[in-house]
Amino acid sequence: MNRSYEIWDIRSLLFVFDIENTRDMHREEVIVSKNVNDDGELAELFDILLRAEFFIYTENERQLLIATLVHFLELGDNFDSVFSKMDTYFDDDVKDQRKFMSVLLDCLRRYQAESDVKSFES
Repeated sequence: MNRSYEIWDIRSLLFVFDIENTRDMHREEVIVSKNVNDDGELAELFDILLRAEFFIYTENERQLLIATLVHFLELGDNFDSVFSKMDTYFDDDVKDQRKFMSVLLDCLRRYQAESDVKSFES
């Protein structure tokens, strides 16, 4: 059976960075304080604002998000369909959208692995 991957799922996860999201001055300050074109600062930004959001999703939904990112990265997608529909608080434009998504994927995998370890230890 072929699984259907939806780019919209990625966009939904990244809504935390969107201007249309509920106004939160602290969140906005954190976002503009990070260089989204620096892998380390981007990972820090994800850790601060996206990690908790990721764990709101069910286990199956988290696995699907990771699989969706892998799918679109393997297809060579440039993720314009995600970034063109997002107005963010980022100070700079994302120069390499695929790299942004690769950093996101690494972070999501790390969060999931941490969750798996905690589940195993319980």
